[in-house]
Amino acid sequence: MSSSKPYLHEFKAMASMCQVLISGCTREDAMAAAKRAEEEVRRIEQKYSRYRDDSVLSQINQQAGLAAVSCDAETCHLLDKADLLYRHSGGLFDITSGVLRKAWHFDASALPDPALLQTLLQRIGWQKVERAGDSIFLRDPGMEIDFGGFGKEYATDRAAEMLRANGVHHGYVNLGGDLRVVGPKPDGEPWSIGIRHPRRDNTMVATIPLAHGALTTSGDYERYFELDGQRYCHILNPVTGYPVRHWQSVSVLAGNTLSAGSISTVAMLMEEKGLDFLRSSELSFLAVDQTGTCFHD
Repeated sequence: MSSSKPYLHEFKAMASMCQVLISGCTREDAMAAAKRAEEEVRRIEQKYSRYRDDSVLSQINQQAGLAAVSCDAETCHLLDKADLLYRHSGGLFDITSGVLRKAWHFDASALPDPALLQTLLQRIGWQKVERAGDSIFLRDPGMEIDFGGFGKEYATDRAAEMLRANGVHHGYVNLGGDLRVVGPKPDGEPWSIGIRHPRRDNTMVATIPLAHGALTTSGDYERYFELDGQRYCHILNPVTGYPVRHWQSVSVLAGNTLSAGSISTVAMLMEEKGLDFLRSSELSFLAVDQTGTCFHD
């Protein structure tokens, strides 16, 4: 017997508030499926967190300039995705650019030290990463890789797969705004998903009906500071070392969260060229530029 009331499970992971919403099954079954989904998110966070010395990425980074590190199939799959994104973005989506966080501190309204920024920029470059078979070698000492650009999106997809594997046909996973729908409401109607207004708190710039697929948003409003009338956000160009400025937010609809999130992030990084990139993707999108003008397709 199914319950008419959706079951909502909330938790915090990956520095985000997370939700799993399940409908069309008993509360006991929903609780069990939600728990499996949360466990999968936490597994991925522990495996790839840069904050854990025992994570896969920390082990790779600790060997930078020293030795190659063998990777399992899951890690190789994500490294292949990173390589694809690097090439498709003209080098703007670069998982070696996470070292820039050492120069930028968004809890302090101050620009980074130019000398430190230049030192860090010299450690960036996916083209300097050597891969052979299942091994990876960061050629230069001090280099790092970081899955922050797509790790949460990958976890969202995996959590949704866990729900399906546990018999869930109606619901969604939302990890800090990265959303993957498992299926429509039990009556076949789509879920109503709001896209946050990038400049007005508690306001939606649009509401999207979604029965399948994924919706992600990249924006300049999550982590930022303002100085002398200029906003500096956490999305950093790996060539200049400075934050992007053209878009307030970019939202993308795709079949899975990893694809949607990658495309929205690349569009942010491409700045004014991002609109042509979004249109060439042939996916539905909503982009808001710095003047507040909306573009959609």
